[in-house]
Amino acid sequence: MKGLHLGFQGDFLEKVTDISSEYSLLAKGDGAEVILQTILEGKTFYVHPGDTPELMEFFYILSGHCVCKDSGENLKSGDYFYLHQLKEATYFKAETEMRMLWFITQPVFHYMSKNIEELTKIVKQVEEKDSYTYQHSARVQTCSVQIAKHLLLTKDQLENLYYASLFHDVGKIHVPEEILNKPDKLTPKEFEILKKHSYDGAQMVKSTYYDHISNIILHHHERLDGSGYPYGLKGDQISTEAQIIAIADTYDAMTSDRVYRKGLNPVDAMKEIKSLTNRHYREPIVDALEQVLISEGILPKD
Repeated sequence: MKGLHLGFQGDFLEKVTDISSEYSLLAKGDGAEVILQTILEGKTFYVHPGDTPELMEFFYILSGHCVCKDSGENLKSGDYFYLHQLKEATYFKAETEMRMLWFITQPVFHYMSKNIEELTKIVKQVEEKDSYTYQHSARVQTCSVQIAKHLLLTKDQLENLYYASLFHDVGKIHVPEEILNKPDKLTPKEFEILKKHSYDGAQMVKSTYYDHISNIILHHHERLDGSGYPYGLKGDQISTEAQIIAIADTYDAMTSDRVYRKGLNPVDAMKEIKSLTNRHYREPIVDALEQVLISEGILPKD
């Protein structure tokens, strides 16, 4: 029958997958889209105000459950939420793997371009190559988004941070495996090779739709006092997004076990990071990280 479109389980028009979510476009027409979204357990995700006040988004939870980080409410299978004239970004955390049906009154799927899938493949290749980096990018992304919540970043900053944090280490694909997995301290020459990953990652992203986040990736190892790399930038020369990734990346590295050492406990890692306040990391960003860790029960309240 003309105008009737049948779809069966597993059918989709397009699909895109990043390191922590999968999106399947089920239907589209007259500017509206229906998307099936799968979100991995432990993933922090957000919804933000639309570009137009007329925008409406409706989410129906098919399976799993999440917590709305702003209200503390639990949402489970059969529950739903929708957005209309939303004023600020709202954050959720998937307590289990979730599947949601997402209806939106303007097209968004084209933003989830093939570039995400291509870059995510590279991230996964890096993780297979370097055992330490396994899920590192996803953890840094989650931490970065949570820090952004406390800092009330703009919609554009939040979107840029979301993808830049996920792809911040894609340049490690060019670093030899023996350097990535070396069980002791790198030689100066080896460290110079490793340091190229931020430049290489920025160049890789520049050739995609996401070229506007390349400088965030390029600068995520820069430090306020000029002691970072690749250019020794200082202060306001480093974007807020790059500074957020820098501290999330550092915290994850400090608390992760390596072949040659055991990771620090969160309390000691936070003490070390706080000792570098306004030298490596801006105080508001340090404070935001601490609040994130307290709210997650990782650090004690006192």
